[in-house]
Amino acid sequence: MVYIPHTEAERKAMLRTVGVGQIGELFEDIPEHVRYPDLELPRPCTEMEAIAELSEISSFNVNHQDTPVFLGAGAYRHYIPAVVDTILQRGEFLTAYTPYQPEVSQGTLQAIYEYQSMICALTGMDVANASHYDGATALAEAAIMALQIYRGKRTNILVLDTVHPHYLQTMKTYLQDAAEIQNASSIEELRLKIDDNTALVVVQSPDYLGRLRHIESFGDVARGAGALLAAVVNPISLGMIKAPGDSGADIVVGEGQPLGIPLSYGGPYLGFFATRNKHVRRMSGRIVGEAKDIDGNPGYVLTLSTREQHIRRERATSNICTNQGLMALAATVYLAALGKNGFEQVSKLCYHRAHYAAREIGDLDSFSIAYDEPFFNEFVVECPIAARDVNEQLLDNWGIIGGRDLGEDLSGMENHMLVAVTEMNSRDQIDQLVSALEEISNA
Repeated sequence: MVYIPHTEAERKAMLRTVGVGQIGELFEDIPEHVRYPDLELPRPCTEMEAIAELSEISSFNVNHQDTPVFLGAGAYRHYIPAVVDTILQRGEFLTAYTPYQPEVSQGTLQAIYEYQSMICALTGMDVANASHYDGATALAEAAIMALQIYRGKRTNILVLDTVHPHYLQTMKTYLQDAAEIQNASSIEELRLKIDDNTALVVVQSPDYLGRLRHIESFGDVARGAGALLAAVVNPISLGMIKAPGDSGADIVVGEGQPLGIPLSYGGPYLGFFATRNKHVRRMSGRIVGEAKDIDGNPGYVLTLSTREQHIRRERATSNICTNQGLMALAATVYLAALGKNGFEQVSKLCYHRAHYAAREIGDLDSFSIAYDEPFFNEFVVECPIAARDVNEQLLDNWGIIGGRDLGEDLSGMENHMLVAVTEMNSRDQIDQLVSALEEISNA
């Protein structure tokens, strides 16, 4: 069965409207010899046959529902309550677009307002937008905002070199020649490099190697030079770690995927962005505020930016236009479903299970924990062979998806693997990983 949406009469009406007699006339500008190439397509099949074939193809994929996963590095497998998808599938949210008209968009606007409020509560900041495409673009927008705040009088950005390399690449792409980006390997090197031309200092905690950074110390250095501090954070860690806003950060960004959004082959994801009140008019993205109608009832509107902010490039603080509203809604429902206590419990489960895994792996003869520093739910394992080979053996022999091969991003780290543990990794799975690593070391 083939579904054809238009009737013959409708097709004729459309052709009359565009001024042609038949569909073929629309393709006259295409050279005739390339109009209808022989594609050598397989024979047509029924819907039932197509589903059967696609199901067979998909069976070759590794399914994280049935496979222990210790891969993180920015995207994580967390439990997503069923209510999240139930709300997302509602038509008024699933197909909603830009909420310019508040009189017909109160549900969408209130959902965004609640999302902003929750992000502010998590990060300890005054205002949040809704939102960005992912954590990397959120950081790039933070850099652009910092340059705008200083009106071009400061053009340097200092980045701690343990910021996620994909975030750094994205920021460089956004900025091009607008700013000079320098790396610093430690707070001591940061003190040497920072000057009165530095607009922004960027630190990530937990960093790309899983280590917790002392945000307050970096904030002190940034403020001493009159610069802003942007903190990149894992939102799940904020269930038990001091909010970056309470540690002196001026801008807080990160990847919101852990907040009720599935891995989904890398997207769509959610970049959250929060800052201080004094910078709100320099912040890109949409902001929803609560107002009152003539009867004193609460209502929600887009605020603190004009329509031109979103539709006229030359008037905008950013080219971000389409809001990641559905992903922001997922994060909102996730946080509401867990509540404060549930969210804290998830955070602690990730922390304690990761530390159990690190202790067990650290006791193996040929594997060791690379850094003796505080971490949240990720840690670096030094392997006796290339991490790539360890991961191949884990998958082929034990059906385990191992950690991130750091050699793919960092020079000299080919024998290092970044292991991520979440609440989805049971003690049995962790013990299975340790046992597999032990066998690899004895081979």
